[in-house]
Amino acid sequence: MARNSMKDQVAIAGAATTGFVAKNSGRTQTSLAAEAAIAVIERCGLTRTDIDGLCGSWPSAPVLQSALGIPEVTWFGNPVIPLVDHVATAASAVHAGLCEVVLVYHAAYRAAWNSGGALRDPFRRIAAGLPVTAPVPESMAGAVGYTGWASRYIHEYGVAREDFGRVAVNARSNASRNPGAAMREPITMDDYLAAPMIREPLCLLDMDPAVDGADAFIVTTAERARDLPLPSVLINAAVLGAVRHNEEDQTVGLRHHGQHVVIETLKAKGDFWIDDIDVYFPYDGFTPITLNWIDNAGWCKPGEAGAFLKDNWDDENQRVLINGRIPVNPHGGSLGEGATQASGHIREAVHQLQGVAGDRQVPDARRALITAGGFFFNAQGLLLHRS
Repeated sequence: MARNSMKDQVAIAGAATTGFVAKNSGRTQTSLAAEAAIAVIERCGLTRTDIDGLCGSWPSAPVLQSALGIPEVTWFGNPVIPLVDHVATAASAVHAGLCEVVLVYHAAYRAAWNSGGALRDPFRRIAAGLPVTAPVPESMAGAVGYTGWASRYIHEYGVAREDFGRVAVNARSNASRNPGAAMREPITMDDYLAAPMIREPLCLLDMDPAVDGADAFIVTTAERARDLPLPSVLINAAVLGAVRHNEEDQTVGLRHHGQHVVIETLKAKGDFWIDDIDVYFPYDGFTPITLNWIDNAGWCKPGEAGAFLKDNWDDENQRVLINGRIPVNPHGGSLGEGATQASGHIREAVHQLQGVAGDRQVPDARRALITAGGFFFNAQGLLLHRS
């Protein structure tokens, strides 16, 4: 068994959200993060004086501490997205004794780097630290890189665009039951195939929409979490994986990248795997990422994810139910709820395991697998289970 001394010693005690909108909310990232933070602190029966650690992306931890009036912290951090990084970092700090109760937060934002509309907005350009009229050069990062690897997936496995489309349709069908999702209108396969092509073979519906909104979590010791109002969600294993050739244009192939490191390590460190879970959360910032996670997690052979989704398709509700019972991103994922950089995936997993997911609730959900991030420098994984 791989070393995992933190296993089940740290818990997520609660999660809260502002909900998300795919438009300018008229608010700052700080105000969004503060709203979600206040909600989760109250939901967990805590006060700001109980918080002695802060871990988030935007705004910086000192800014949010000041905004919330948290008297003192003994540790804080601002890791990079996706959010498994934040949860793993906070859990490590708790386990090491640097702090006991960490407020983890993330304010997703329609910023100049992820939204054409925001790029044209001088105020949001300034907020991103960009000159108002600066050009943005082309690169292999983000959508460009995933376009190349989407083409490679189609070429190597001989699949059709409909395989990508099932990911998008599933996301929208699930988002229709999530009042906090930005894109709640269901779509059909015909809608997907007719959507504007952005970078062939990826169309508008293959890419997650930039949104304004925030999520927040309380991470603490398993012992402390047991005394709080909600069922505690234990962190069984967490992994951040990358290989040597981790740039979009340098990755060697579809059969060896960060996802493989995550999968192999999670299986070695954790106590359960896909046969034991009740809900699955593969990242879907771009649809080909989801297909690769499904392939690599072992649900099917490489290149068969689209066929796997088709075989596990719930025609009545136009969504995926693996083996007739396991939903895939029941909150709508990044394609439906919005580009939360996996904070939404983790929040929904926590809510499902706590039994507070409302109309989306999976009966008696006890174990969840989150495979976040993409192929390159940001592949991440998390195994969670109810205490």
